[in-house]
Amino acid sequence: MKAVILAAGEGKRMRPLTYTRPKVMLPVANKPILEHLLIQAKEAGIREFIFVVGYHDEQVRHYFGDGERWGVSIDYCTQRKQMGTADALKMVEGVVDGSFLVMNGDIIVAHEDIKRVAKGKGITLSVIEVEDTEGLGVVELSRGRVVHIYEKAEKPPFNMANAGLYLFTPEIWEATSQTAKSLRGEYEITDSLQSMIDKGQHILYQELGSWVDLSYPWDLLPANESLLSGIEVQNGGEAEGDVVIKGAVSIGENTVVRSGSYIIGPAIIGQDCDLGPNCYIRPYTSIGDNCHIGSAVEVKNSIVMNGSKIPHHNYVGDSIIGEGCNLGAGTKVANLRLDKKDIWAAGINTKRRKLGAIMGDNVETGINACINVGCIIGNDVHIGPGAVVSGVILPRSKIL
Repeated sequence: MKAVILAAGEGKRMRPLTYTRPKVMLPVANKPILEHLLIQAKEAGIREFIFVVGYHDEQVRHYFGDGERWGVSIDYCTQRKQMGTADALKMVEGVVDGSFLVMNGDIIVAHEDIKRVAKGKGITLSVIEVEDTEGLGVVELSRGRVVHIYEKAEKPPFNMANAGLYLFTPEIWEATSQTAKSLRGEYEITDSLQSMIDKGQHILYQELGSWVDLSYPWDLLPANESLLSGIEVQNGGEAEGDVVIKGAVSIGENTVVRSGSYIIGPAIIGQDCDLGPNCYIRPYTSIGDNCHIGSAVEVKNSIVMNGSKIPHHNYVGDSIIGEGCNLGAGTKVANLRLDKKDIWAAGINTKRRKLGAIMGDNVETGINACINVGCIIGNDVHIGPGAVVSGVILPRSKIL
């Protein structure tokens, strides 16, 4: 059975992290979201994949190639203009035969669940019970079948969400060919399925045991925690004397951890990094390749992407730092409100008590800069010495 992975979208709600990369290439536990999904699908027995790509497709093609590194076969179809999931599915019509799996490329599901969906006896939609249905498609179920699909309804009457993993039979092609644009101006798979339900066709469902949905930048943090919880201990680098490493920590090749550094896992540190001396890496931290975490720096529960430098007397907590950033000496990131209430970011309640900064690529700060809770900082922003920043900072801004 082939698996079609929909990986063409930008992920606008993930900005500024998706200005320079598609959502599916955002790193979690030092691997792109799409790679985690690919690995789980392979463990479920899938060996043939078709990636539907579009926005910054060159990054997906370059990273995954033909799939040989993972022991699978990957072909590509291009959705030139992102016009919705049903439109993306049409790109593979004539390329797949018989029944096939379809997965949204921005979810992470377990291989056991993929296996169960693949064994379905007809068109099958995966579902999972959630507490908060905001921004999700919600499904009404009855007697083993899907009765109705509510796509991102304001106040849905049910709490069973569409998990974005499907088993399709060739019957789906007629439905997608007749699917009209939704109110959002897109051709959506859920509308195709609803039209089949309205015509009396049976759409089955499979409830999943686990599911990671990634809608907003701060959703990457709990996903990172979850994936790091199962990390294997590795040490491909060099640790000098007086380094303390506790718990499960993975250290990449050619990374140097200098004297006095203290690392508590689960944590992952990429290749060619320079840590310390005397830095403190706390649990659930992912540090990418070619990073520098320097003297008297503390990083906690954060994602630091490739090539970023946090070198002198800095604190970064519950944050996402993009690629190629450089924090000046003494730069601090606040991650907790004084009143301990939920943190809002870009006008959205993150439902998190602790959240620092969401920082795009190539951000630079001067000495003693202060970044407030829930701050969203665009790409190529320059923040001057002693500046205090809050709220949303647009790309290429200069804060003095």
